[in-house]
Amino acid sequence: MEKYNVRNVTDLKDLLNQTVELYGDKPVFKFKKRMYKKGETPEIYTMSYKEFKNEIDYFGTALNYLGIKNDEKVALISKNRYEWMVAYYATITGDKIIAPLDKSLPDNEIISLAVRSEAKAIIFESKYMEIIKKIKDENLSSIEKFICFDLEDDEDDILSYKKLLEKGKELLNSGDRSFLDTEMDSEKTAILLFTSGTTSISKAVMLSQKNICTNILDINTVINFTSDDSMLTLLPFHHAFQAIINNVLVYIGGAMSFCDGLKYIQQNLCEYKPTVIVCVPLILESIHKRILKNIEKQGKTKLVSRMKKLTNVLDKVHIKLKRKIFNEIHEAIGGNVRLIVSGAAGMDPTLAKSFSDFGIRIIQGYGLTETSPVITVENDFHSKIGSAGTVLPSLEVKIENKDEKGIGEILVKGPSVMIGYYKNNQATEEAMSNGWFHTGDLGYMENGFLYITGRKKNVIVQKNGKNIFPEELEILIGYIPGVKECMVYGRPTKDNDLDVCVKIVYDEEAIKEIMGYISENDIYKYMKEKISEINHKMPPYKHIRDIIVTNEELIKTTTAKVKRHEEIAKILGTQKEN
Repeated sequence: MEKYNVRNVTDLKDLLNQTVELYGDKPVFKFKKRMYKKGETPEIYTMSYKEFKNEIDYFGTALNYLGIKNDEKVALISKNRYEWMVAYYATITGDKIIAPLDKSLPDNEIISLAVRSEAKAIIFESKYMEIIKKIKDENLSSIEKFICFDLEDDEDDILSYKKLLEKGKELLNSGDRSFLDTEMDSEKTAILLFTSGTTSISKAVMLSQKNICTNILDINTVINFTSDDSMLTLLPFHHAFQAIINNVLVYIGGAMSFCDGLKYIQQNLCEYKPTVIVCVPLILESIHKRILKNIEKQGKTKLVSRMKKLTNVLDKVHIKLKRKIFNEIHEAIGGNVRLIVSGAAGMDPTLAKSFSDFGIRIIQGYGLTETSPVITVENDFHSKIGSAGTVLPSLEVKIENKDEKGIGEILVKGPSVMIGYYKNNQATEEAMSNGWFHTGDLGYMENGFLYITGRKKNVIVQKNGKNIFPEELEILIGYIPGVKECMVYGRPTKDNDLDVCVKIVYDEEAIKEIMGYISENDIYKYMKEKISEINHKMPPYKHIRDIIVTNEELIKTTTAKVKRHEEIAKILGTQKEN
């Protein structure tokens, strides 16, 4: 197998120490101290790896001072910021267990996860002060220490992060080496990650430092990241996909900056000028639509189409002109982007092809929280648009219970597969079989590439035995001009079968451009006609029998995955059977 040579690391403490030794003076974070208006030139400040490591040492020493012992859990909730990273590394390299919580959950679910984590301490930003005070004052959890990033001084038994840094520094300078000399066990639980979904069904995944480090090294053996790379972080840090990329970036001595919010993505790209973007397809679709809209506004649609064809031909004879010819498009996303990594959800192949036509490389990966998370990824050696890439070097993948098309459940085995689900032996036993983890995803292998067809639990199985993959139809419906997002589902009928139906969320701005006005009745007719056109190209059992059209967004997780069961329950609760 072709791969790059990588330096070995045994755990995240070893990783951090090696990186500081190699890249100590390089910036790990780039950030602004205030918001800047579009067109203004922002002042960009940096923090070096040495400074970052110092803060980790101070805070880790302070956690020991507070009496938080090895193997005890520390919960963490805040927006993406450098202090989040300090708290993460200080906890995990101090031989404690970090439990990152989803910052976008409603209050009742944050309380539930704080309780279920059995944390001894929680670190948070001031936005969550009210809910944290409720947990503290009503004694709802096992949490004893409450630490806020934004307090200048301790108040009401809530500790100031800044004061703890000062205390940790003072203790270190006076000879306290309790944190620095902590011995690591890479095989035991180091991270507790809650899977996306409602609290009642979310599971707490136990990952070890060996799990994480294996995945870091595997990714670096097939993708050449370097210390010159910088990244604008778009996904929440608690998410396994963003977390592993953060760790990859620290491993290679790269730099990261923080997005001010989804509506500021393009502005932030131009301010920070990253070389790498890591995101989900929904964000890519938004960027892509903006690019196409600008081309159309300038009246260059036909010209760009001709240039795409020309540069693709030249590419085949190794004449690379895309970046030069489509320079304006590259400048719109900062000018330096060399690679976009998409994960967390399936991507329409035409989207990757369109970016590739502009000379912007997109690679797609696949994985789950339970696998630390990456299983397969397109890479520097093997890439195929439409696939989820090839299997990482340390892992094995097999397809179980294949149908006549070779589609079956994806199983994975290897050192980055989780320890198990926290205090849920039944769920662990159901998911694991002889070392093989059952992903619950369906797909097939072809020439070494993995193709994902859908979630096992999402498949619509009709009485005639036919299987319909909602994701397949959703891609086709997504092509309809004016469709913002959609969800295909099975609706029960009186004769105990399932009708294929779809809920379509329309894009008001796009519909106005198409129709010149907004009329719910006319939008419904328009979508119905477009669905009929799709039906004519499909076998009868795949025909979409009914549609719902709305401008209300679908219920999603923080990484833009549709919560299908919640959406279906909502739909079926308001509809009668046929």
